[in-house]
Amino acid sequence: MMSRTGDLHGMEKAAILMITLGTEKAARIFKHLREDEIKQLTLEIANCRKVDAQVKESVLDEFYQIYLAQNYISEGGIEYARDVLEKALGTQKALDLISKLTSALQVKPFDFIRKADPAHLLNFVQHEHPQTIALILSYLEPAQASAILSSLPAEKQSDVALRIATMERTAPEFVKEVERVLEMKLATMSITDYTVTGGIQTVVDILNSVDRGTEKNILENLERQNRDLADEIKRRMFVFEDIAKLDNRSIQRIISEVDINDLILAIRNTTENVSKVLFANMSKRLQETIREDMEYMGPVRLREVEEAQQKIVNIVRKLEEVGEIVIIRGREDDILV
Repeated sequence: MMSRTGDLHGMEKAAILMITLGTEKAARIFKHLREDEIKQLTLEIANCRKVDAQVKESVLDEFYQIYLAQNYISEGGIEYARDVLEKALGTQKALDLISKLTSALQVKPFDFIRKADPAHLLNFVQHEHPQTIALILSYLEPAQASAILSSLPAEKQSDVALRIATMERTAPEFVKEVERVLEMKLATMSITDYTVTGGIQTVVDILNSVDRGTEKNILENLERQNRDLADEIKRRMFVFEDIAKLDNRSIQRIISEVDINDLILAIRNTTENVSKVLFANMSKRLQETIREDMEYMGPVRLREVEEAQQKIVNIVRKLEEVGEIVIIRGREDDILV
């Protein structure tokens, strides 16, 4: 039985918090965790037998204090958070809390512009060097970054996208200087190492939110500048599991183009949701054929399954290119009804 919070390590407290919050809220939090964090936390929850009510209350109170501290940091930086916490909790408790949260209380670069209107932000960045624009966009939310990228001149869009994709590490001094120029009000930062940002996935997230015309322009220009990079971006932009998000007519059109052997391999190792959607859009005869072949099929290499799924993804992109199916991108008001 757990009865003292002082004896608990961070993961044990996290497990108690998840239990206290309940399954629905805990599930929503799990969506934001890494796979290794989920495994550790799940194991800790499984090993958590009985917890004293006072311990639960203490853990919940500590979490609430952390939440408040993070809000204070976002509002005015670490110094502001310390002042407020000292008034509310006393000097020593405030210092202890901030000391515990050293890593959690770091303000992400460009946090002060993350809630800004993209149209207003565009006025600040559009005349900057493409490398500077790339740095800023790589720190913003994909929806916000995509709105700015779409509004840049066509010739600058692909240049910025290329720079984001090939960006790896940026010196904190440079990040701070760009922040200072873009906005005089800086949140206090305590970044002690090089900041990893940008990368191919950042470009993919952004392009998945832009309109088809902007996406096409960027990819075509990237193909001329760096074909391997363009191919990798396109490969990541629509994964096999995304088929479940398409409408029935599009799924049926895709199935009509796919080799049955590739379809069998692809379904063999996918989510239940995807296989259910695919089977729902097949004729009964085709369903029976595939189920029968899967039943008698021996072991296959994972690589063969992935290759089959990628072939289907390529067919999806080809059908979209010629306008036979539609993949919804961008804002909610772009959705067809």
